[in-house]
Amino acid sequence: MSKIILLFFTITFLIPASLDAQSSRWKRTRYEVVGGLGVTGFMGDLGGGDESSHFVGDFDFMSQRYLLSAGMRYKILEPLAVKVTLAYGQLAGADSKAKNTERQDRNLTFRSPLLELGGQLEFSIIKEQASHRYNLRRRRKFSFKNIKLNTYLFAGIAGFWFNPKGPDDGEGGSGDWVKLQPLGTEGQGLMEGREKYSRIQFAMPFGIGFKYNLNRKFSIGFEYGARWTFTDYIDDVSTTYIDNAWLAESNELAARMADPSIQTNDDSDPLPNVTYGPGNQRGEAKYNDFYMFSQITIAYKLRTGRNGLPKF
Repeated sequence: MSKIILLFFTITFLIPASLDAQSSRWKRTRYEVVGGLGVTGFMGDLGGGDESSHFVGDFDFMSQRYLLSAGMRYKILEPLAVKVTLAYGQLAGADSKAKNTERQDRNLTFRSPLLELGGQLEFSIIKEQASHRYNLRRRRKFSFKNIKLNTYLFAGIAGFWFNPKGPDDGEGGSGDWVKLQPLGTEGQGLMEGREKYSRIQFAMPFGIGFKYNLNRKFSIGFEYGARWTFTDYIDDVSTTYIDNAWLAESNELAARMADPSIQTNDDSDPLPNVTYGPGNQRGEAKYNDFYMFSQITIAYKLRTGRNGLPKF
């Protein structure tokens, strides 16, 4: 009789308690410090592939630049987390490397630092595997079947700062990289109806990430995220040319930066600084600029204290 009572006590109290402890194990390490190293990608009006669009065929691998990021992740629920990240990198594009002939003739180039502060919600479609002492023996036998990647989709909002610059390589130029926004290369701030664009803008990040636990504290992963922006001036190009001679009267530097286009004569000899006329297309205002992050990430789990805050 006593054995039956003991068995009943075990089933009623100990097993549910054990299951509850396992189900809430993730709460003990719900905070993570995350770092990333990778590259940026850019799709705008400069550079690109054969197509004059903002789609896959217009992506230019040569325009990729460095990216560094750091942030913190917090699990709201086991499959749902929020992450705040500060990222710094560079965006770039050059018509000289484009596969599109019209862009090559336009001959514009830019690069810009990028500072982004963003927050994103992450939903795990394949949840993270909790690491505990009882699976150490299993890990002695390596098998690809045992590798279960935490896979998550994410979306959020970000604010970013950029500052496009171009090379002053034209006739009489200094060869230095100069800030383009103050020059008003498309008449911004100089003509009615064309206001100067702000170098602080918003974006909507979305993408996919993968994460694999190396041990109880560290995990390594990969994350790809695209940024849908609300500006077409990351590369300082959007609409049409203005009268270059009129622009040169007030600022010769602005005129050089606005139109370094190259055309050829019948013998295909380059004729530098042949300008397009006022009103000719300089950019494609129908599409806003678009940039991407591809990065390898490493995360460190922080223990949660009794007060619910992370223990550093």
